[in-house]
Amino acid sequence: MGIPVGVSACVIGQKVRFDGGHKRNAFVEEQLVDYFDFQPVCPEVGIGLPVPRPTIRLMKTEKGDDRLVGTKDTTKDFTKEMLIFSDKKIPSLNQLRGYVVCAKSPTCGMERVKLYMENGNTIPGGTAGIFTRKLMEAMPWLPIEEDGRLQDPFLRENFVFRVFTLNDFYNCMGNEPTRAKLVKFHSRYKLVLMAHCPVAYKALGRMVAEIADWDLGEFYHSYRLQFMEAIKNRANRRNNTNVLMHLQGYFKHDLDKQQKKELADLIMDYRLGNMPLLAALTLINHHLQQNPDAYLQTQVFLNPYPQELKLRYAM
Repeated sequence: MGIPVGVSACVIGQKVRFDGGHKRNAFVEEQLVDYFDFQPVCPEVGIGLPVPRPTIRLMKTEKGDDRLVGTKDTTKDFTKEMLIFSDKKIPSLNQLRGYVVCAKSPTCGMERVKLYMENGNTIPGGTAGIFTRKLMEAMPWLPIEEDGRLQDPFLRENFVFRVFTLNDFYNCMGNEPTRAKLVKFHSRYKLVLMAHCPVAYKALGRMVAEIADWDLGEFYHSYRLQFMEAIKNRANRRNNTNVLMHLQGYFKHDLDKQQKKELADLIMDYRLGNMPLLAALTLINHHLQQNPDAYLQTQVFLNPYPQELKLRYAM
């Protein structure tokens, strides 16, 4: 059974779009499908709109409300139906570990969805689709990404990593979170936090150190939100280099002079952009096999998801 992930139905090839077509995403259908159990949703079909159907758009009224209306006939207002659908559907999605939405959709888009004024002009910056906006409000910790943005190798890697991480978090907590489980989880992700957000690495470290002073339920929800927010930040080359050098220090008594130089040179090559992160990690994992370390062997940074996804080749 794969990791449960929501998806706009058109993104996995279902012909539910206004024109009777789909927006099939090859990466989603051909690669992620082996690891994720996709649960398709089409909010527009969900409120009873037919396929094909007249197009709809988001319009800001003079009162400041965002309304979901017909493109050609703005008197046809589907806002109430969509809000009711969202309020009923979203609670049933609480088990999801991520969500892939359809870009530019007035119901599913994550950002920069066209928002029209009543005179037909658009508002700069746009907005989020009504359904996705409600989803983000209800589950702000949930990894959400648009189909089009998955073409970017860095955004793709970050999204998939966050899905695997949230799934790991829930699996570690089991049926009942405990302070011990939370501390153990945090320990395994220290290097991840160091790479993604050094500020959060320190803040969450202090938070975990004071876990005994917290109400467990409050800590769980606060930690989940702050942790997932932290790893939304891209692990840049500078931060990754710092982590690699940190890892290098664990082998200072185990490697000979030539091995130390080889690893140091490889880390520098990565820092300069001449080698991918995977090259340095492969060598470090090799040394870790030869020189086991109980702490490093638990660090998710070294193996965050199946290598078959080939997500770190471009990093």
